[in-house]
Amino acid sequence: MKFLRIAFPGLVVLAVVSLVTWAARAPLNERSGAPKPDSLDFSATDELNQALQAAWDKEGLQAPEPADDLQVLRRLSLALHGTLPSLEELREFEADAEPDKLARWTQRMLADVRFGDYFAERLTRIYIGTDNGAFVIFRRGRFVEWLSEQLHNNERYDEIVRTMISAEGLWTDAPEVNFITGAMIQDEDEKNYVDVNKLTGRVARAFLGQRIDCAECHDSKFDDWLQSEFQGLAAFFGQSEVSIAGVEEKSETTYEVEDRDTLEKRVVEPQVPFHPEWLPKTGTRRERLAGWVTHAENRRFERAIANRVWGLMFGRAWFPKVDDLPDPSEDGSRDVLDILGADFREHNYDLRRLIGQIAASKAFRASSHTSSDDAELTERLEKNWALFPLTRLRPEQVIGSMLQASSIRTIDQNSHLLVRTIRLLRENDFISEYGDLGENELDEHAGTIPQALLRMNGKFATEMTEVNLLNASGRIESMSSTSEKCVESCFLVCLTRRPTKAEYAHFTKQFEGATKEERQAVVEDLFWSLYNSPEFSWDH
Repeated sequence: MKFLRIAFPGLVVLAVVSLVTWAARAPLNERSGAPKPDSLDFSATDELNQALQAAWDKEGLQAPEPADDLQVLRRLSLALHGTLPSLEELREFEADAEPDKLARWTQRMLADVRFGDYFAERLTRIYIGTDNGAFVIFRRGRFVEWLSEQLHNNERYDEIVRTMISAEGLWTDAPEVNFITGAMIQDEDEKNYVDVNKLTGRVARAFLGQRIDCAECHDSKFDDWLQSEFQGLAAFFGQSEVSIAGVEEKSETTYEVEDRDTLEKRVVEPQVPFHPEWLPKTGTRRERLAGWVTHAENRRFERAIANRVWGLMFGRAWFPKVDDLPDPSEDGSRDVLDILGADFREHNYDLRRLIGQIAASKAFRASSHTSSDDAELTERLEKNWALFPLTRLRPEQVIGSMLQASSIRTIDQNSHLLVRTIRLLRENDFISEYGDLGENELDEHAGTIPQALLRMNGKFATEMTEVNLLNASGRIESMSSTSEKCVESCFLVCLTRRPTKAEYAHFTKQFEGATKEERQAVVEDLFWSLYNSPEFSWDH
């Protein structure tokens, strides 16, 4: 009763917040049923595996035994849903005795609404960043919801990109137009106008894997990009204007730049830096640019998204500099990005298929450790993708995993409204304190002492490890028939694996002769220890 007296006022407030949140998002949450899984065709995976094996043979490397199924499932869940698999999902997964289990579960995760929601946020950071901008003309949340809907419906990726680049209309009615309004700036008279330079750099980085920002002011000293090429691309956005009717194209508008030497203005016509024959002859300027960027022969486009997706799956991109990819080869040779990119194009730019091919590869299912004590060998194995790379979880993955580990049941769109709202509030609070990586999520980042202290001593760990009827810790403690079952369930919930013999022996011993209160304290301490273990906060 004391718990109810304390918690009830807070629950009422949260319920109200939940209803408001639901009301705001209801129209976009009324989605159709999950699409049927694609046929399990892994032709690209086979070629990818052959390329990997050839590289290992060339380097004289022997890949360790593959990771076990639970470890691969954990990687999939973190990559596609941003959280650990629940105990409910683990039980169902282990009960699945049909062939191709991991491949089928990959398809199942991709068909889940959680994939669309999670991946939409990851891609949004690439497309428009993390700032909320000016609310009057920019609605980041609406853009994320729109993109989530496109991913859930498995729309063609090239069509999604064309829509973003060429969109017109109001930022509320046509959410895709926020790709443009996310690059708005104000002049001295507080008039909004499109920052064409920002959009030009963003299109090149996000869709072509090229950083050309330096060429805005001068010919790049590090690459072959010329200032004239940057200006030619920027001119495609030169007729875009914002009014009360939304984003529009004004065909009578010219794009001018100021000469830095003479300070005189001159008109710049739209032009592309390579293969002008790919540029459509008709359409608005932005429609033509969108057609050129997504042209079927533009290998930079497919290689850029293949590298990004690889990075989101592994925590480390195939080419670490995701916005500075090398030029596609002209000699007919094919690297991993060419293999994946060509398959992506040949199968209608199907993002789910691309993810599925990567998830089924030897690299994704590789072990993350080796029995060798040779540090140099381990480094070579990881460099050549014969070992799964050890990467620190991103902030949203850390709190997402903590929240899911505190629940026996899967937290998803079918969870109670109150549960989903509490999760949203906790995620926002945690990321605010833990630190947001911003747009550059795939850059290497080191953990900090404040982050470790937040996990160890913060209110989040205290609330989620406390033994009560709402938390996994309390339900596991009360429902486990033996100490061994209790310890096993705690490990499965937090680390997606069973304890080793030594871990069983260590923790079950603490239950011997314990009272009810002492058992609860042991479970709380065990959860706290697992939350704060390196194994919990790293992908492996």
